[in-house]
Amino acid sequence: MRIGIYGGSFNPIHKAHVRLAKALLREAALDEVWLMVSPQNPLKSQADLLDDGQRLRLARVALQNERRLVACDYEFRLPRPSYTFDTMEALSADYPQHQFTLLIGGDNWERFPQWYRHDELLQRYPIVIYPREDSPIDEAALPPNVRLVHTPLINISSTDIRRRIREGRSIARLVPRAVADIILQEGLYR
Repeated sequence: MRIGIYGGSFNPIHKAHVRLAKALLREAALDEVWLMVSPQNPLKSQADLLDDGQRLRLARVALQNERRLVACDYEFRLPRPSYTFDTMEALSADYPQHQFTLLIGGDNWERFPQWYRHDELLQRYPIVIYPREDSPIDEAALPPNVRLVHTPLINISSTDIRRRIREGRSIARLVPRAVADIILQEGLYR
């Protein structure tokens, strides 16, 4: 199977994450997209970052009716901090029957030369870039195994969702209903 790895903190997962993952399935001709919930980086202080397990649970709830989209906790078992290269290598070793493609936003592509072992990532894995606002990509300058797909720009951010929750404003249009219900019932992000 061709599997796309779409990493992030998903703090919380929202409708744009789900729509983007579905668009990436089509545009990159993938069999599945694994939304890789990244563990908290011990080197960063993120007071508003929910516990790993809670973020994973919200992601699983958001994707429960989405065929071919999987909320994944694979990085939780890897040494920290987790580097994308190490994750891709471990996945390839554990699942040799699959071909893994790295899915990253245009903003991350701009910083890609700073990533740990980025040259080896480029050599070993196909990379699909999706557009991000204010991060133009020159398609003609992309290496051979890197391509830009034309997915919609959806203006929803987890930061805005957390702010809305703290302010007591509605998040109903921004996150899947089941996710909103859990956040509100359990008082998350307050």
